[in-house]
Amino acid sequence: MKKALRSKAPLPVKESDIRRQVRDYLRLKGWLVLYFLQGLGCYPGLSDMAAIKEGKVLWIEIKKPGKNVQSEKQAEFQMQLETHGGVYIIARGIEDLKVLEI
Repeated sequence: MKKALRSKAPLPVKESDIRRQVRDYLRLKGWLVLYFLQGLGCYPGLSDMAAIKEGKVLWIEIKKPGKNVQSEKQAEFQMQLETHGGVYIIARGIEDLKVLEI
């Protein structure tokens, strides 16, 4: 008797996988990439990572595709950063960086 083939549902995308892809892509493009661990003493809403190249700094918040949205603190951090001329990116994959021609 033949076994019925089960279709495998795609595994959910993890934020850590997206973070690795973004990090690796930026490093290939020559950026220094810093990852921030959230915890005690961390600036409220601080982005997940920053990338630096030729004096330019990108602040990057990693989010899973779909309904994953910024917290109130993250939105406040973005507003403060952009008020001071900073560049803040919400990345759900490297496509969000490619659009910016990074």
